Formats: sequence, structure tokens, C-alpha cells
Amino acid sequence: MPVLRLLTPIFFLLFTSCLLAQGAPLPVNEEGYDLVQRLFNRYGYREFAAPAADFNLRPASRGDLVRLIKTYDTLYGADWSRVDRYRVDRFYQDNNEWLSLPAFDPGEDADRAPYFIGEGFAVAAESTPLYQRSDRPILGTFYETPAFLFQHNRPDFYIRANPILDFRYGKQANEEQDYFFNQRGLRLRAGIDDRFFLHFEILETQAGLPNYLVNYYRERMALPGAGFVKTEFSLDLANITRGYDYLNGAGYLSVDISRHVGARIGYGQHFIGDGERSMILSDFSNNYPFLELNWRIWKFHYRNLFAELTQGPVADLNNGIPLPKKYLAAHYLSVNIGKRLSLGLYEAVILSREDGFDLAYLNPVILYRTVEGSIGSPDNVLIGLTGNYRLPYRTTVYGQFVIDEFKYSELFVERRGWWANKWGYQVGLRHTDLAGIDQLDLVLERNQARPFMYTHDGPSSYTQVTMPLAHPLGANFTENLLGLDYRPLPRLHLSGRFYLIDQGESTEDRVIGDDVFLSSDLRPADKTYGNEIGQGVGYTNTIIQIRAGYEVKPNLWLEAEFFSRQKDSQSASRDLETTLLNAGIRWNVARRREAF
Repeated sequence: MPVLRLLTPIFFLLFTSCLLAQGAPLPVNEEGYDLVQRLFNRYGYREFAAPAADFNLRPASRGDLVRLIKTYDTLYGADWSRVDRYRVDRFYQDNNEWLSLPAFDPGEDADRAPYFIGEGFAVAAESTPLYQRSDRPILGTFYETPAFLFQHNRPDFYIRANPILDFRYGKQANEEQDYFFNQRGLRLRAGIDDRFFLHFEILETQAGLPNYLVNYYRERMALPGAGFVKTEFSLDLANITRGYDYLNGAGYLSVDISRHVGARIGYGQHFIGDGERSMILSDFSNNYPFLELNWRIWKFHYRNLFAELTQGPVADLNNGIPLPKKYLAAHYLSVNIGKRLSLGLYEAVILSREDGFDLAYLNPVILYRTVEGSIGSPDNVLIGLTGNYRLPYRTTVYGQFVIDEFKYSELFVERRGWWANKWGYQVGLRHTDLAGIDQLDLVLERNQARPFMYTHDGPSSYTQVTMPLAHPLGANFTENLLGLDYRPLPRLHLSGRFYLIDQGESTEDRVIGDDVFLSSDLRPADKTYGNEIGQGVGYTNTIIQIRAGYEVKPNLWLEAEFFSRQKDSQSASRDLETTLLNAGIRWNVARRREAF
């Protein structure tokens, strides 16, 4: 039995008397993170001690996010516009079990902040002025508060439950089939004794997808965020000739070991970084089982992550035989320096073993590169640096730098384009209230990765199923991104994204390092040296995505979207144009960004 499966039940049984420190997580793609980022851009941590938690290390604690926003509310809320007030009140509604937590006090060390133990947070929250009740609950039971179909609070237990619906229909230009997306599900979270926290969701989806995602599935036998596709189907009513039916879910069980140490076991995803993309770890691929440890004290947040990944395409082995596995061991240390600067160090190893997880990587504090060398260097090790700095004028600059492999002489002296000089970077900027216009927010970002980045000379590529664990494009690319978000009215959200991508692609008989799932052993003999970003069959991809959404009721959105994708390749057969116009309704679920 793999060590991870053996240890996790024992781990949780050992710690039944614990103090509240970490709490329930906010899933990685929830809209609450956008609000936290906006308020941080405006105010930073100038008037109070920076929290030990890193809020760009997702999933983050709901309780910590509530405390941070309550702090901003206490210090600056009197000057907020009605749009900011609406957004903050909506965040309170979505996380109302945590409203009894105090704001951060000026000059207070975050790790010594007071928590009320044993009182029942959800019950205590009901007595706070921020707790909102519905005027007319349905049947006296449903929608007692605006954001939840069903909830119940007790001193020793609380529960929150909501249905999920995401339905869209649209037209694709110059395509035989239309666009159709129909997702239903259930989301539930609960807390026991203010010590154990549960999050659960199940999603059933039928989709007729844009042409570029159809091509992606043909190549990878997987869909972003979906993994295993149960069946393909046709639907005459929606003019779908080739649709996909898939089931997916996520779940976490969190426990607080002490005030400063918490653990989480689950099936889900993670995201590291301040950007729209991540060059380190993103939510693009499918969910995976994991064990997570969080250590938070003073200005430090240290996270360990142990995960079980799938080596290859799901559809290729759909015969009842367990799929080949590989494992991820990673740790990330972030530190707040002063009230403007935050730095982080990431290290990860992907290992493939027939007998399960390697005990050598179970140590939560050792450098994995030293372990990997001591056992013969069979695995794929990555090292990453992250940082953000809050400038004046409501602006934050951020970046990431990741190294997979390199040789000093080849990188800095001879510089011959050696294939194993594998690195990538991100640099970005976020600005709030552009040109003095309230609620007009800007993001600029550049991402780049050399050929063969994230690959390995065997099965230990930095992938889950056949999809990248980091940036959706894999490697051998340059991407420039411009994004605008505008909320002219409290319920109205307008957003636009413009992507300009340059990448080189492999051919059937020539692997040049764009597909990170393919082993680097497959590179041609003439590609030991002379490797440059964009090599292979080059293309330029221009993507425009414009969305408009109106929130009718809490978490119930009416939306419309225009999406244009123009891929111009050096090989005319690889050109692909996508023009999509769609509209729909979204209830209690966040939208994924699948522009790549």
C-alpha cells in the first residue's frame, strides 16, 4: 500500500484535541480571491501586521480571508463606494459562519491573534451585525440566509449546502455544431467542533465544445478540469454532433493540529501565484488526491503537498485495470517582508515508482534535490521563486521564476541553446481603479517557458493525466496577456481578456519540447544544442474574450460571452479559427478560464 494512503488515516486519528488555526478552505477558482486581490492593491498591510497566511497560496482559509476583509472594512469601509460595499457584503454572505472572527488589530502579530475556542463559530456569527438573514425563508427552512439553499448552525456543528447549475448555449461561426454546456451538481461544507471542516462537491456535465477544445481532446484524450470522459454523445435539439459527458468532484477534510499547524486531505487542485496563470502550480488539469500540511507562524507560511497523479491518458486504459501512477512531493515557503514585499520559494519532485511513494521524500523540511541526488537522481525536480511588491498608486507587481534543469556553463558561459537549460518565468502587474475610475481594474502579464521545460527522460513529467500542472501551454512559448475588469453597477460585471501567444509545435516525427507530457528522450539528435523558444512549427494565437454578467440574486448570474481565437500557423493545415457567442445562467459555481 502506498505510504500516503497508509499514513493519512493514522495522522487524523492522532489529533482529536486541537485548536482552531487553519479552518475550511475556499476553493481555488472562487471569485472571492478577486475581491481580496483588489483590496490588497488598494490598501496593502500598512495599518496592521501582515497575516502569516499567504492568500495567493490556494486554497486559502475562509476564516483568514474573512478576518482580512473585516480589517479592511474596519479601517477603510466608511469611504467605500456602493459597489465595493455590495461586493464585501456578498463575501460576508458567502462565508457567514466565520463572521464572529475578529479583525486584525493594528500592531498585532497575526499568529497570536485571538480565536474563540469552543463557542461554536457559526452560532456566534448569528449575533454579529454583519450576519444577514432572509426576510422570507422558503417554507421556513430554505434560504434562511441569502446565499444558501440550506444551512444549520449548532454550537458543535454547522452545515451549508447549495445546488450548482451552469447552463450555456451559443453559436460557433463556420462550424457544423453549436456550443452547449450543461453542468449540474451539489456543493456542501460543514464544520464539527470548530476543529474539523468538510468541503464536498459533485458535478455532472454534458458539453458540446468549441473546435479548439475538441482538437485538444483528440490529441490528449482528456479535457481541462475534467479528466475522464465517460461517453461521447450527440444532441439534435442543441445541434451537437460530438459532445462529451463527464463526472467530476472534489472534496477536502481539514483538521487543525495546533494554532499554527493544520492538515488537509482531499481530492482537488491547488494554485500558487498572483497572476492569471501560474508557472508553478495551477488549476488547469484534473483533480488529484492529496495530503497538505500548513505551518503558519509570525511572517511565514510553509505548505507541504503530497499528491498521487495519473501518468497517462485515461481513455487509453479504460478496461478496469488501475491506471499507472506517479507522485508529487512539494513544499512552498512564503514570507512577508515589511508591509509591501512578499517572497516565496517552491520545490517539487515528480517520481514514478511501481511500489508507491518513496519514503525518502516524506520528510516535510528537507530539500528534495538532496534526496533525489542521494537515491540516484531518477526523478524530476523543479525549483521556483515567487514574489510580489505593492507599489504606491494602487499597483502590485509580481513574478515567478522556475528552473527545471540547467548547467551553469551552458546557461551563462557558452550559451549554445542546450536542450536541458529548462526555465520559465512570469512577470505581471495589477492596477486598481485605472485612470481614477472606480472598479476599473487592470492586469498585465507575460509568461515564457523554454523548450522541454517540465519534461523528463521518462514518465515523471510535470503533468496530471496528459495535461500540464502549471501553464496550459506547456513549454516552448511566449504569452502576453491584457485583462480589464469593470463593475459600473453593484450587480454588473464586465470583463475582457486579450492574449497574444507565440509557440512552436512538434510534428508526428519530431518532438521539439512543447508537449510536456512527452519524454525528453524523444527529442531528435540534432536538438542537443540550438534550442530556442518558438522552435518547431511556429504559430501565433490571438485570443479575445469578453464577458458580461448580471447577478440577479446571490450567486445567480445571467451571462453572455464573446470569444474569438485566431491561430495562424506556419503550417496552413494547423490554422484554426474560433468565433463563439453564447449566453446562459450560472448558479453557485465559478467560471473556468479555458483560453489557451
